[in-house]
Amino acid sequence: MRLSLWTATFIVFLTLTVSIGPGNATDGPGRFESLKRFSQVLDLVERFYVSDVSRDELMEGAIRGMLQNLDPHSAFLDAAEYREMQESTSGEFFGIGIEITQQNDRLVVVAPIADTPAARAGLRAGDIILAVDGKLTQEMTLRESVSRIRGPRGSTVKLTILHEGENSPETVSIERDSIPLISVKSHELEPGYLWVRLSRFSERTTNELHDAIREERKRGPIKGLILDLRNNPGGLLDQAVHVADTFLSEGTIVSIKGRIESNNRDFKATAQATDVKAPLVVLVNAGSASASEIVAGALRDHKRGLLLGERTFGKGSVQNVIPLADGSGLKLTIALYHTPDGTSIQAEGVEPDIKLPFVQPAREEESKAKHPFGIMREKDLARHLENGEDKKSPETERDKESVASLERDNQLRMALQLVKQLPRLQAIH
Repeated sequence: MRLSLWTATFIVFLTLTVSIGPGNATDGPGRFESLKRFSQVLDLVERFYVSDVSRDELMEGAIRGMLQNLDPHSAFLDAAEYREMQESTSGEFFGIGIEITQQNDRLVVVAPIADTPAARAGLRAGDIILAVDGKLTQEMTLRESVSRIRGPRGSTVKLTILHEGENSPETVSIERDSIPLISVKSHELEPGYLWVRLSRFSERTTNELHDAIREERKRGPIKGLILDLRNNPGGLLDQAVHVADTFLSEGTIVSIKGRIESNNRDFKATAQATDVKAPLVVLVNAGSASASEIVAGALRDHKRGLLLGERTFGKGSVQNVIPLADGSGLKLTIALYHTPDGTSIQAEGVEPDIKLPFVQPAREEESKAKHPFGIMREKDLARHLENGEDKKSPETERDKESVASLERDNQLRMALQLVKQLPRLQAIH
């Protein structure tokens, strides 16, 4: 059984057999009256509509409309869309690397995927996409928008973006590329302090996480770990459970509760050799959704990690993708998930323990304008005296990317300070 918890609808994957008993279907005369009315409308459209439309087109449109009317995450996937969905969790696909959803007829960015053209172009969670190649997104379905944004590697798409909190839109040209499916990146911020960034929950996420931890342990004991779930839109439920289980040795991780009793299930943590006991800080924001919220909620409820950042997206539903005989698929919301303390975060999100908004780093020219001479310290003065101790600067022991990330990321800087202080704070408590 594989359950999916993606927010955006075009890179979703799970397979689950749903048992539908005799009492699940709508019985009685009303059912047949509804089918009779549908048949009448279908006949009228076929006979009198201004253009000739095939019955297959009409039926697919009716199915799409029926599912779209349920909730933002239920959908019909034609054969091509179903293949794309499978590729997104186990293969390779081409596009700009962005998760989107539709809210009040607006196309909204849930999260850009890390290290993709969308992220490099400056797209952020909460941005509204007003147009794709000049065509207004209000005139498109979500599937049409996705289809227009995707395309061959090396081709370009123009998006008209309204950033959250701004009044005027901007148009950005983004070159499509192969979207990397590596879901875990790690850096040692300081000796013993590991920053692990999860960009999604795909088939190899847990293995990649364990590989990163294993490599860090080769350098020495892990003194603290920062688990970065910011802008992680979700993915496979089993991977979210395994990631949370890496930091927990017992207790409930997540509960799934739906209308059909057989779909209800509790997922439990177990003690394993791969468990990480080090102090933990978890970074979250509005782009942390679905599977990310499962991990964050579990670690928060068990008081295993300190959550830092901003309230998460609030997608607390579980979808089942059922493959159909013609190669298409049906993605249907079947349940809501609940954190260990019984809370449903649907439309609410997970509140961090410490709220700290991300501050966009000032551009270099703006920084120089405010501080023409920069921030000076003794070590910056010409011919300054050395302190006489033969030791390396901490910055020389960290890779350049880690140093640069700390300089431009106020949330990461705070997380590092907190994870270093957690043992002392817990001892005081």
